[in-house]
Amino acid sequence: MVMGRMVYNFTSRARLFGIKAWRFTLYFVLLDIIAFIVQAGGASIASGQDKPRHTILLGLHIYMGGVGFQEFFVLIFCYIAFRFSQQIKREIPIRLAQAQLLMYAQYAVLILITIRIVFRLIEYASGLDSSIPNHEVYQYIFDTLPMLFALVVYNVIHPGRIMPGKESDFPSRKERKNYFLGGNQSENSSQMLPITKSTGSATMPEAAAFQPQKQDEVPSYGHVR
Repeated sequence: MVMGRMVYNFTSRARLFGIKAWRFTLYFVLLDIIAFIVQAGGASIASGQDKPRHTILLGLHIYMGGVGFQEFFVLIFCYIAFRFSQQIKREIPIRLAQAQLLMYAQYAVLILITIRIVFRLIEYASGLDSSIPNHEVYQYIFDTLPMLFALVVYNVIHPGRIMPGKESDFPSRKERKNYFLGGNQSENSSQMLPITKSTGSATMPEAAAFQPQKQDEVPSYGHVR
């Protein structure tokens, strides 16, 4: 969600790799659901009483495959975040420091999530002979604490303080539909963004709703531009 809003607010076309800002959340949530389903399937196979050893191991391997999928998606996200960081350096010199601060928070959270995922992989890497599940302290240190620190990071560097106001939110589906129907523009149009005006080192929203622009005008995008 944070990454999508950053693409919406800090890029001139509200898209990255041709993907619209409001689609990032949908895509990564779907990928996370896929990884969760694989993990749940493996856990269900491995759980239960009186199951043969090979069935339990099969379930553990499927579970670990789901965890591996999750880390693969995190790495994809890291690459997208890196490319986004490069793009904002070229496009938003006015509030670059704030955008970069939020990106550093993103990187920190990704590292914490990776620590948790790697721990889960190590936990059952030895199969049923692993002693890690028998020691609760490992769960607290490598599973619970990283997620706690991730919450602390997002509370200290809160996205809402860097991207404040209603004009920084995604347009609703109804608003997008009405805009395209009213303006006879395709969904690939980069003009469906909040109109803003610059006031020195900061920017002030001129309109929170969508306002179609003339084709010969040069649009200004995002409330942070």
